[in-house]
Amino acid sequence: MNIASMAGAAWQALTAKKQAPSLYDLCDAVFIGHKGGDPHIAKFYKTALGNPALRPLLRAAGLPELHDPTRFRALRDALILARDGAEPDWSAVAQPVADLLETVKLQHPHPLVVTPPTQPPRLADIDNALRACGDHLLQSFTRNGFIPAYAAFNLIGDPDFGPQQFTAALTGLNARGYKNSTLLFNLARVFIARSPAAGLINPSWRGIAEPMWSPVQIRHRSAYYDAFYIEALLSFIDTGLATPDETRAARSAVAAMAEFCLKTSRERVRTPDGTCYDVITALAPPPHPRFSRFFAQIKQDLGFGIYVPDCDTTACSISAAGQANSTDPIIDQPLIDFYASYQARAGANDPLITVPLNPDVDYDGGIATWIDNLAGERPFGNDLDPTLNLDVLEVSFRNCARWRIVETPSRLETVRRIVDFHRRLVATGLFADPKSHVYYLPELYCAYFGRCYAAFRALDATARLAIDPDGVFEFVRGQVLDYVRDELIARDMNVFDAALALIALGHLGGEKQQLTPALHCILNHLGEGRGGAPFRAYEWNKMKTPTRILVGGPEVTSAFVLLGLALARKAILDQPHSA
Repeated sequence: MNIASMAGAAWQALTAKKQAPSLYDLCDAVFIGHKGGDPHIAKFYKTALGNPALRPLLRAAGLPELHDPTRFRALRDALILARDGAEPDWSAVAQPVADLLETVKLQHPHPLVVTPPTQPPRLADIDNALRACGDHLLQSFTRNGFIPAYAAFNLIGDPDFGPQQFTAALTGLNARGYKNSTLLFNLARVFIARSPAAGLINPSWRGIAEPMWSPVQIRHRSAYYDAFYIEALLSFIDTGLATPDETRAARSAVAAMAEFCLKTSRERVRTPDGTCYDVITALAPPPHPRFSRFFAQIKQDLGFGIYVPDCDTTACSISAAGQANSTDPIIDQPLIDFYASYQARAGANDPLITVPLNPDVDYDGGIATWIDNLAGERPFGNDLDPTLNLDVLEVSFRNCARWRIVETPSRLETVRRIVDFHRRLVATGLFADPKSHVYYLPELYCAYFGRCYAAFRALDATARLAIDPDGVFEFVRGQVLDYVRDELIARDMNVFDAALALIALGHLGGEKQQLTPALHCILNHLGEGRGGAPFRAYEWNKMKTPTRILVGGPEVTSAFVLLGLALARKAILDQPHSA
């Protein structure tokens, strides 16, 4: 959507005539001026939904069914129960809001099929774009002392977060503040989606990955981001395009980020059997996340007071640090044993997944997301994401000999069960369904499978046969390449989509001509970013609770484009006649 269309949507929302009870008619009497009950839910309402910026947009956004006094009262009673109950029945709280969510029908983007270009771009143009991305990352590190990512709230919510997922979240999340924010955000999204404000808050876009619209972006730092910036800068060095000064700067930045991952973000945890491990926390304690003072307080008010380690950040950090030749003893831990304690086993540990946001996926063999800290806290409950499980495999392959995976039957079984989890996911076609993914897009699953496949192929033949005697990796490779060919590069892409296509094709050995559409997409949009960034910010990953929260940033786009272009460049140079 262009600026004029967004301005038109804002004008419609601001001037609409009120015809039915609004969010504020429903909630103000419950949360403003009341004494007692849970103080967080009232603070959250005033901060996130009752603020002066949002009120004018939703002032006239009403729901006709709330003219029914019985339905209006049921909703208000649910909110009062959430506010005043010492231990509310969250299923009862969820029901009237879930009924409203049935009326919200959001769609994923479905780009049109296009006629792809057939003439490959010049290698010099690819090199220029690569240098621009590398320079952007290095300048950002010099300017900030780290490379940031950004979080942006999309209040209309996720298309796949419907009544069933809402109820599962409200009953399965652990932290009360997180339940409060999930409740109120999902109530508000009904009013937003069914009003003119929807066009402003959720404008249409090109391609699959959602652009991150300014200015609602919160800058911060996490070991998860640093791990991928490490891989991008190492890739930049490997291309040979970096100057000597850039190479020195990149190596210095990589060393600093590896230290942030393995030391600053390290946290000690204990498995259920009492064994202690060092893992990597999703968000290091202040001041390391680099939030502004304003947003640090907002984070508290919105219910994000506690962050715990997660299996994905741990896997990616260990992998990236190993690629950077770190000798930190944390890498010597046989983390596959730790992951085994978070592996779902049908019928044996069903309570492990308390927030089943993708219930069609067969969780057996998969690794759950969140890790209990030493205090036993797990504010987000637990879920299971397929792409995370690719990262667990990738770090296991990189450390296969170090952790003696093939030689240790229990470790080999853990890895094989994760491989079989992916076999079933891909064989059913669910990998291509956005509903199967909690934090990522199917397109990103394809790129991350490519990354995992490359680590698998780097093993010796004996290890590959022991881990995958049935040829699952070659089967999945074929399915992913078909998806990239038929559903990604055949349609209208944005820059981030194109970068993911190149990463998948480059790692999986796709046909050279298939690189051309994605390369042209990236090169044609070089310069679309602002403030010196070569490209704009797009969705990298997301949260579905408490609402759709995107994570990305212009530096993230540069990192993924750099990785994709480097792989494409290598493929072209390996077969110069195809250039």
